[in-house]
Amino acid sequence: MQIITTTEALAAFCDRAARHPFVTVDTEFLRERTYYSKLCLLQIAYPGDDEDSAAVVDPIAGGDALSLAPLYELFRNPDVVKVFHAARQDLEIFFVDAGVIPAPLFDTQVAAMVCGFGDQVSYETLVRKIAKAEVDKSSRFTDWSHRPLSEAQLRYALADVTHLRAVYVHLAERLKRTGREHWVAEEMAILLDPATYRTDPADAWTRIRTRPGSNKMLAALIELARFREDYAQSRDVPRSRVFKDDALIELATTRPASEADLAKARLLLREGRRGDIAEGILAAVRRAAGLRPEDLPRMNDSREQLQVNPALADLLRVLLKAKSEGEGVAARLIASSADLDAIAAGERNLPALHGWRLEVFGEDAVQLCEGKVALAAKGQNVVTVRL
Repeated sequence: MQIITTTEALAAFCDRAARHPFVTVDTEFLRERTYYSKLCLLQIAYPGDDEDSAAVVDPIAGGDALSLAPLYELFRNPDVVKVFHAARQDLEIFFVDAGVIPAPLFDTQVAAMVCGFGDQVSYETLVRKIAKAEVDKSSRFTDWSHRPLSEAQLRYALADVTHLRAVYVHLAERLKRTGREHWVAEEMAILLDPATYRTDPADAWTRIRTRPGSNKMLAALIELARFREDYAQSRDVPRSRVFKDDALIELATTRPASEADLAKARLLLREGRRGDIAEGILAAVRRAAGLRPEDLPRMNDSREQLQVNPALADLLRVLLKAKSEGEGVAARLIASSADLDAIAAGERNLPALHGWRLEVFGEDAVQLCEGKVALAAKGQNVVTVRL
């Protein structure tokens, strides 16, 4: 087993990998105690059966002796496809560390959804169905920051990229055979967009699951979420270590004006009642309170005010199920339940009505809403009938 702890060894591996059409990559990281993911281990492999074709890169054991620069050079190589499974969090690590997003990119979870393996299919399922192998799960809950790692833990980690080679080859061939390569390419565009990995504190409030009772509460919610995000990012601590969502909602509702008011908060932890966090909370509330009435943010309830025809929405759900089963594509990848309600209410600027989704589902969905097609049973299938 290759364990790479120096820049020279990583450069030699990446030089060999660059001669191949693709590499498979995975990471092990921790995020429980930090805002940004801490990379603990990286696994990488290229096509081949020899021991040199796969390696574990250990940034913790390597310390100052290891730079990931050779890896990032490989990630920028346009002639080598970089293959991940459920890539979103892995890619965020590289973007935050060096502003690098591997390209060209292939996500086997997305490809598997396009190829009919179901919603958000797991790596273990794909390995079992495609590579005809089993993944040892005994090391799943490893603390990857702890050293030394056992051989069993390292082999478990390495299996995340060795079997991935067979999974990638199978899915890529299947996509080419069915003419769906451009479907996956459309989905990869989202993962390749740097905006996917940036969290603007000004938009942090959109993550909070609540409906503000007034515009003043919304203003406080925006400012409190902005402060929390800034604080968490600058100190690299989880949002929940600053204050949790339920406390944020309580603060936006009560809008405390003093530390004495903060002391009455039921959901705010003791650390938030004093010091920098308390000062930040009170300053955020003051900023919101200082807004003129005409400058207060307005709640966007357009989606909630949609006049949804429940019967039409149900017909769209039947159509989606029929189309997804007929095409062998995960329904969730095509449209969400909220999308179907929006289509039934007349919205047309939705992902489900663009790109490959328009071809598979969107055109018939719009025509169903316009009374140009109907649904009918044909044997065991549901089909569209032109009117």
